[in-house]
Amino acid sequence: MILVTGAAGFVGSALLPVLLSQFHAVTGVGRRAHDKSHARLRSFGVGNIDGATKWSTELLGADAVIHLAARVHIMRDSESDPLAEFRRVNTEGTLNLARQAAAAGVRRFIFLSTIKVNGEATHYGCPFTTSDLPAPQDPYGISKHEAEVGLREIARTTGMQVVNIRPTLVYGRGAKENFKSLMSLVARGLPLPLGSINNFRSFVGIDNLVDFIVTCLEHPAAANETFLVSDGEDLSTPDLIRRMARAMNRPARLLSVPVWALKAGASLLGKGDAMQRLCGNLQVDISKSRELLGWSPPVSVDEGLRRAVGGDW
Repeated sequence: MILVTGAAGFVGSALLPVLLSQFHAVTGVGRRAHDKSHARLRSFGVGNIDGATKWSTELLGADAVIHLAARVHIMRDSESDPLAEFRRVNTEGTLNLARQAAAAGVRRFIFLSTIKVNGEATHYGCPFTTSDLPAPQDPYGISKHEAEVGLREIARTTGMQVVNIRPTLVYGRGAKENFKSLMSLVARGLPLPLGSINNFRSFVGIDNLVDFIVTCLEHPAAANETFLVSDGEDLSTPDLIRRMARAMNRPARLLSVPVWALKAGASLLGKGDAMQRLCGNLQVDISKSRELLGWSPPVSVDEGLRRAVGGDW
């Protein structure tokens, strides 16, 4: 039996049907119990996840845990101490679950971390790798890094196998925040002043991420390893927009405005960080995932974008 936290979230909603289709018994956990219509699905609501959450009922009979639940990156955080709040959920909550999982005899614990553990940006042609020294720069990335460190210690002292997965930006049907906003702008046919950007960024489609998680669930070589995951094809911002527009059967309207002018204007509007993400590089090297696990992304970028936009546009 597999325990999946964050089962009703973006990744969890895509993962559960795949696990159930492969004849796994699944316990899905979210803030509230959800659909129990499948014979092999148990569902529980646990409310908030932190260092005091009790997991004995949910862990009953579990052989593996896939921990997706997290306090996610927030653009405008209203907390007076964001780092403390991220640590409460992402660090203390994760390690509390892992300790109880080890005590319950769980064989493997898969933790969905973030590429932000590596850092916020790369130089062109110098992608992040798993051998890089961690360099998280925001509370979300720091809390995930601290959870990874604690999980490795739990693995060392208990024998429970741990797998840390650091995805890049995940896109797909139901994605929110930046990707959804960009899709909306492209769908409306608005001219976008991003045609002069010359960068490379790694992304991962939801179907590729789910496939990778399932691979890590059983592959013996995944035990006690850290992996980066992406689609295996890096895109510039203009290329992403063109291919997104093609998936929607819309024209891509790109204006060539100098990057310095974009950054200056965004800074004046208080959007400097967002513009940096559109203009900067963030590439990852997934050769370890390919070589150690024999894994390749099963879904191409163009197919992933076609599935992401669906028929809504």
